[in-house]
Amino acid sequence: MRGSNFVAFFTIQGFIAGIVFGVLQSDSAEDFLIYVLLICTFFYLFAHLCVGLYFQTLGIKAHPFPKHTHERSLDNYVREINRREQFIDAYYAHKDELLSGSERRKA
Repeated sequence: MRGSNFVAFFTIQGFIAGIVFGVLQSDSAEDFLIYVLLICTFFYLFAHLCVGLYFQTLGIKAHPFPKHTHERSLDNYVREINRREQFIDAYYAHKDELLSGSERRKA
């Protein structure tokens, strides 16, 4: 599960817990709102703390980016695009010659 998804899930759980606690303990609308906001904030901060500690202890290893393979693939794509552009340009040039030749024959 991604860290942002965990934070969102835990924050929603805090909101629900805040509503339940607010309904059970509050006497007025202001108290209800304060309970909901405080509990939701606590769950939000606690989720960030858990995610931060998880990623800190995970020990993420740096994987080198395969630059040479990536550049080789991109060079192949560029060559293929240039080859196709030349083909299309030649096709349109030949098409224009055919069209202009047929117009001359009519005249």
